[in-house]
Amino acid sequence: MNYIPYTPLANLPTPLDELPRLAKKLGLSKLMMKRDDLTGLAGGGNKARKLEYIFAEIVSGGYDVVVTAGGIQSNHARMTAAAARKLGLDVKLVLGGPDFTDLQGNILLDSLFGAEIRYLVDDDANDRLTDEMKRWGSELTAQGRKPYLLPIGGSTGTGALGYVKAMKELSVQFPDGPVQIITGIGSCGTFAGTILGCSLYLPQARVIGISVSRTIEGITQRTKELLKKSAALLNIQSNTEQIPIECYDRYHSEYGVMTNEGEQAIRLCAEFEGILLDPVYTGKVMAALIDLVEKNIIDRNIPVIFIHTGGLPIIFSFEKELGSSSRCTKIYK
Repeated sequence: MNYIPYTPLANLPTPLDELPRLAKKLGLSKLMMKRDDLTGLAGGGNKARKLEYIFAEIVSGGYDVVVTAGGIQSNHARMTAAAARKLGLDVKLVLGGPDFTDLQGNILLDSLFGAEIRYLVDDDANDRLTDEMKRWGSELTAQGRKPYLLPIGGSTGTGALGYVKAMKELSVQFPDGPVQIITGIGSCGTFAGTILGCSLYLPQARVIGISVSRTIEGITQRTKELLKKSAALLNIQSNTEQIPIECYDRYHSEYGVMTNEGEQAIRLCAEFEGILLDPVYTGKVMAALIDLVEKNIIDRNIPVIFIHTGGLPIIFSFEKELGSSSRCTKIYK
């Protein structure tokens, strides 16, 4: 992969931490966490790996403004805004979701990075966000600008290379034997890169994806598209259609809404290991891991690696829900 241009944006390699107390609680022989919440860019997260490759295209192409889209608490939007500013570029965000009065979580950080935002109230459908992004891009072009339209989630064949590289990194940290790798699935780029990377560097790995928004059918189709594009960039000749895809789509309800099981998983991970998960992505993925272990779909005797894709700022937009059972005792003097 050394010949693929990239722009350093992340603090790599990220640690591979062992979680012995949580492993014991769940009945696993070994549980580890790939700490991609610690990539460093704007609060960390998996998107930094994708953006390293995407922004190499942006800079070399002479673009002067980046336009992208996502939900109100999009980690991708937050980190894209930070990367653009770090590289001296303008940034525009098309976001959508419930109406709001206060800036919280990721959208607060978007504002701090000086991103201009168009917000579609009560509408976070990907097609409408993408349409507005394209409309804005056309307006910018008419003004003499050179906009780069970055798809939702940064999930392109180029972006997925970030997780091919991540699996090469992980193969050094976990060099021997079978392993079960579990990761969240949103726009499918991390999932596709992880699958392709494991086929190259961790051939004994079983990759398990947990959806936070899409159906299995949609995930499979999009993942295959990204696998093909990423493999072409790497000049891989083998048929990516033959690479197995394992994913589950029953652990979310509405996108962006915290589930009861997700909340329990967040509290469990915080209390047993001092690690923070988020309500939209990693909390649901951990809830899935717990359920799949209980159902013996995940083998308790084979090591498990949970990819922590970040999302810390999102917690601070769920303060009412997560703070409802506070153990704080007020003492007045």
